[in-house]
Amino acid sequence: MNKTIIATSGAPQAIGTYSQAVRVGDTVYLSGQIGLNPADMQLVAGIEAQIHQVFGNLRVVAEAAGGGLADMVKLNVYLTDLGDFAKVNEIMAQYFSPPYPARAAVGVAALPRGALVEADGVLVLP
Repeated sequence: MNKTIIATSGAPQAIGTYSQAVRVGDTVYLSGQIGLNPADMQLVAGIEAQIHQVFGNLRVVAEAAGGGLADMVKLNVYLTDLGDFAKVNEIMAQYFSPPYPARAAVGVAALPRGALVEADGVLVLP
């Protein structure tokens, strides 16, 4: 298996023992992104700002891998309050176009750094 580690300064640096993404063949596995601003590594304030930051961070990592959000085939979203699910749908539509990726949304008790939302995904590059 030949794997390539994807890293970009345009997205938050890993805060643990993981890579921003790993490419194997035409498939790219994106690690979870929370609403960290890559410039100062601070969490942006509020659920809407965090959702935008998460999708923006995923987009930058996808581009560093040679693709984009249009290449996303699977997206996992983790929320500390499932009441924010409608906001995720609304904001997600600003970053993704049909056909949308497969997706799961999971309610969790807590996320790193007190984040309100996290997302990870899988790309398949053309």
